[in-house]
Amino acid sequence: MVQEVGFEVQILKLCATLPHVYSCEYGSAKYYALCGFGGILSCGITHTAVVPLDLVKCRIQVNPDKYKSIFNGFSVTVREDGVRGLAKGWAPTFIGYSMQGLCKFGFYEVFKVMYGNLLGEENAYLWRTSLYLAASASAEFFADIALAPMEAAKVRIQTQAGYANTLRDALPKMYAEEGLWAFYKGVVPLWMRQIPYTMMKFACFERTVEALYKFVVPKPRSECSKPEQLVVTFVAGYIAGVFCAVVSHPADSVVSVLNKEKGSSAVQVLKRLGFKGVWKGLVARIIMIGTLTALQWFIYDSVKVYFRLPRPPPPEMPESLKKKLGLTQ
Repeated sequence: MVQEVGFEVQILKLCATLPHVYSCEYGSAKYYALCGFGGILSCGITHTAVVPLDLVKCRIQVNPDKYKSIFNGFSVTVREDGVRGLAKGWAPTFIGYSMQGLCKFGFYEVFKVMYGNLLGEENAYLWRTSLYLAASASAEFFADIALAPMEAAKVRIQTQAGYANTLRDALPKMYAEEGLWAFYKGVVPLWMRQIPYTMMKFACFERTVEALYKFVVPKPRSECSKPEQLVVTFVAGYIAGVFCAVVSHPADSVVSVLNKEKGSSAVQVLKRLGFKGVWKGLVARIIMIGTLTALQWFIYDSVKVYFRLPRPPPPEMPESLKKKLGLTQ
């Protein structure tokens, strides 16, 4: 009789067979903490680096008559605000997305192990895509609560001329106008935007890595050097990022307009924008999110390498399942 073991036990067995010396055990508190730190770096740094593109994208969404395209948006912004104007909103971006990254990547690892253990080793393999989707959706729910206040401030700074130039100016002004509601009125549209985005980001990435090692990379991951493995990470991240941008863009348009306007609801904004309006700025978002997602996964995986965290290989069918399916002698 084949003994059923949990998903975490399967991963521990896989890691034990690898020739590396790890700094902690897979699924330990230290492991989750360092994964959270990797999330802070990957999201905080990358989102802050693309603030100019994000600023133009938001302005195209909320004022398409003035900002007609990416290049026109950059030109108008520089002409009116100077080059420094392209950095508007960098502080709430860095703080907000660092907190989001902490929850997104840290909780993803937690929920992946938790749900995997609930499913058991065989079901965790058979239903691994559903496992990735459920774990990432759960993590993003909490990540967006952490992000919402800074996202609201960022959009006000970037899209409302004369409202505020710094985070220090924006926060008290927002609170005086609408109270705490000003910081969290966009959380539901954020969930609408970020949860599908994150589900695609993690599930597509995990399955793309698996496919690349199976069909593209000419040797097993265990025989690849660390730089070679990180190249695979970057490529898989970019592919995932393109899909992420498309599925999350309509909700992103709603969030941008909603945070600019007082007294509007997500449903009202959606009706006013219409089908064509919610796709404004998609090209800029694909460029931004594709590059962003690839760099995030690259930084996150690099943090794991630097701190010598367990990095299990792509999942393989458990021996017990192979026997049940008659795939072994």
